[in-house]
Amino acid sequence: MDIKILSPEKTLYEGEIKSVKLEGLNGRFEILNNHAPIVTALVKSEIIVKDMQDEIRSFAIKGGIIEMSDNKINILVQ
Repeated sequence: MDIKILSPEKTLYEGEIKSVKLEGLNGRFEILNNHAPIVTALVKSEIIVKDMQDEIRSFAIKGGIIEMSDNKINILVQ
């Protein structure tokens, strides 16, 4: 899967990943390869990304929106 995490100031992360864990309005969830399309709001939390080398990266956010379709993930964060 390809991911872009964008803030108003800059691109926080961009690349190919194995998974991403997020927290939406209804709780935490994880997106893996071939996940069903989704668009949802994110709450103040951490985004946890697992890259192709199994390295974990974490990004603290104040909120945002995620859109995922065709193994492409775009996350706009505050």
